[in-house]
Amino acid sequence: MFGFESSSSSSCYCWCSDPDVVAELDNLLPQQPKPFSLPEPLPQWPQGQGFATGVINIGELEVAMVKDFEVITSYTPKKSKNSITFYKPVSIPDGFITFGHYSQITNEQLRGYVLVARDPGTTDSESPPLSSPLGYDLIWNSSNVYIWQPVPPDGYRALGFIVTIDETEPDVEEVRCVRDDITENCQVDDVILEISSSCKVWNTKACKTGMFCKGVTVGTFFCSTGSGSNDELDICCLRNTNPNFEAMPNLEQINALIEHYGPTVYFHPDEVYLPSSVPWFFENGALLFKKGKSDGISIDCNGSVLPRGGKNDGEFWLDLPEDENDDTFVKHGNLESAELYVHVKPALGGTFTDIAMWIFCPFNGPVTFTVEVLNVNIEMNRVGEHVGDWEHFTLRISNFNGELWSVYFSEHSGGEWVDASNIEFIEGNKPIVYSSKCGHASFPNAGTYIQGSSKLGIGIKNDVDKSDMFIDASKRYQIIAAEYLGNVVLEPDWLQYMREWGPTVLYDGRSELEKLISHLPFFIRLTVETLIDLFPVELYGEEGPTGPKEKDNWYGDERC
Repeated sequence: MFGFESSSSSSCYCWCSDPDVVAELDNLLPQQPKPFSLPEPLPQWPQGQGFATGVINIGELEVAMVKDFEVITSYTPKKSKNSITFYKPVSIPDGFITFGHYSQITNEQLRGYVLVARDPGTTDSESPPLSSPLGYDLIWNSSNVYIWQPVPPDGYRALGFIVTIDETEPDVEEVRCVRDDITENCQVDDVILEISSSCKVWNTKACKTGMFCKGVTVGTFFCSTGSGSNDELDICCLRNTNPNFEAMPNLEQINALIEHYGPTVYFHPDEVYLPSSVPWFFENGALLFKKGKSDGISIDCNGSVLPRGGKNDGEFWLDLPEDENDDTFVKHGNLESAELYVHVKPALGGTFTDIAMWIFCPFNGPVTFTVEVLNVNIEMNRVGEHVGDWEHFTLRISNFNGELWSVYFSEHSGGEWVDASNIEFIEGNKPIVYSSKCGHASFPNAGTYIQGSSKLGIGIKNDVDKSDMFIDASKRYQIIAAEYLGNVVLEPDWLQYMREWGPTVLYDGRSELEKLISHLPFFIRLTVETLIDLFPVELYGEEGPTGPKEKDNWYGDERC
C-alpha cells in the first residue's frame, strides 16, 4: 500500500508498506536532525509564582515556548557547503497560535524555539492584542522555497515569516500579528545563511536588552532581500507590559537552579594565581588607599570601611599587603576559601533568567605571547599583570520550564554565548567552565585560545585544561544580588565599592612587546605590530579592574 498527502501548510506526509520505497523517499525528503536534550531530565522545581509553569503572562498576552518542529523544506545555495532548513512549529497548546516559522542550518542539531501566544481576554482594549494578517507578500522564492511576510492591519505588526513549497499563498489564519503598542523593535543577530546574492536569513533579537528591558524575542527568523542587514526591521519582538516579572524564580527556586546547574570551574594545571573569597583577601592584608595619602588602611572582612556608591573617579583603590612576603602569599590566592558570587536578573523581558557567577582572584598574572607558525611562545615579564581580577560566566535559563539554554563565557574584554548543545557537562546537567592560565578568562572547552589572530596563530595565549584545582559552583556560592526580589537578598558591603580593586602602575610594557617584535622574521613583523595596536591598553601597564556592579553587564546584557 502506498499513499501521499499534502497539508494546507505545505508540509508533506507519506505512508507506505514497502521498506525499499520508504528508504528511497527518505533520501528525497528533508531529514530532520535529532533535537538536543540535556544529559538528564529536568527535576521537579520547587513550586511558587509563575516560574516553570509552561505559560508566562506578559500583560495582554500569555505566551508559551514550542520546541517541536516538522520540516517544511530545505534549500542549498549554489557553491555553498551548507543548506538551510525551514520548520513549522507543532504540538502547539490549545488556544495558542504562532507568529511565524523557524529556520536553522540543516546539518546542525535541532536547537531552537518559537513563542506562541493567546489572548486571555482580560483587557478591555478596543483593539484586540492579536489580529490575522490581511494577506502575505512574497519576499523571495526559488524552486521549492517560497518565503512570505504577513501584511499586518493598521496598528499591528508582523513578528515573523512563513515558508511554503509552492506559490500558493498561506492561509491568513496560520499566524497572528500583534498590536503595535505591545511590541518592541528588533534587530538582526547572527546570519543563519546567505541563500542568494540578494537574500539572507537572520536570527533576530530585541534592540534593547538588559535587566530592565521589556523586549521578548519570539524565535522566528528575518529574511533580508536588500544589500544590508536593515537597521530598522519591519518585523518586531513582543513587549512584556506586565509590571511584575511573574515567571522569575523565587529564592528557593534560584537555589535549586544553582544546585542543579552549578558548573565545575577548572583551573590550569600550571596555574599559580588562584582565586580566593573576598573576605580572605581582606583578612590577609589587602589595603585601601586614597589619593593624596601614602598609607593604606586595613579592610574588615565585610568591606564596611570601603567607600560606597559613586563612580570610578580614581580617588580610591585597593592594593596587596606592603610586606613583600605577605604580598607574594596573597597573590597566589586561596582556593579553599573561594566561592562564586551570584547575581540573578531578568533576561529577554523576563522570559529567561540570567544567573551571572562572578569569581575573584587577588592577582592576574603576565601574558604569554605566541607565534604558532614559528612555534614561539614567550612569557612576558610584566605585561598583563594587575592586582584584583574579576571574571564571570552566565547561565541563561528558560523561565518556561527551567531548562538551561546557553552559557556566556566572559573572555577578558569580550566573550561569547555558547548554546547548551555545545557545552561539556561533568555531572548530570552541570556544565564545565575552563579558566585560562594566569588571566582567568572563561572558555567552554580545553585547549589554547588566542587573543589576536587565531587564524594566523599570533597573539596572547589563553591555555585551559582540567586539573585537580577546581571549584564546584553548585556547592560553593553566595547569592549577592537579585534586585527583582526586592529586599530578599542582602547585598554585601564590598559590592557597593565602585572603584578599582588594584592600583594603576604605569610602565613601558609597549617596549617589552617591541623587543619581541624585533626578533621575529621580517615577513611576520607587520602583522604582529598591527595586532599589538589592537591590544587593550591595560597590557601596557597595571590597572586594577572595577568590581562586578560597575561593569556594563551588571544592568545590561553580555557583550559578545
